[in-house]
Amino acid sequence: MLPERRHARGRGSRMLPERRGGPVSGKKLIVEVAGIVEAPAAAVFDGLADALLPDGRRTGRFTVEDLPGHTSTVEVTDRAISFQGGWWYRGEWSVEPHPEGALLTHRVFNVAQWGRWGVPLANRFFIGFAGRTRKGFDENLAQLGRRLGCPARPV
Repeated sequence: MLPERRHARGRGSRMLPERRGGPVSGKKLIVEVAGIVEAPAAAVFDGLADALLPDGRRTGRFTVEDLPGHTSTVEVTDRAISFQGGWWYRGEWSVEPHPEGALLTHRVFNVAQWGRWGVPLANRFFIGFAGRTRKGFDENLAQLGRRLGCPARPV
């Protein structure tokens, strides 16, 4: 589940102004998508961690080889999993309690320390990025719901 971390904006996602603070300063939100999973937040987080962290590590900060020849830094807290790799990419997944179960949110940030403005211009990858992110998130949200045996839907 969620093998493709570089997802995009579409129905139910939004482009937001730059956020300040958090574990990475100067990060600029590119896209945010979210969904409701009708299960307890702890179970949803465990299912998310199983999909994103198949080696079983569930705490701290560590490095993984996520593609051949490419590594990312992973940060895991009690409610969030983040991957940061390359010169600009940071993907964050968070799980929060919700009246209907749990709210799963995925955000993609541009964290380039230099030339941030050039990331979308230099990278044709951003053409259709929002739609690919929404589609991938929706598919993986449904898969998570099936694995947990409960309804899941985008918001």
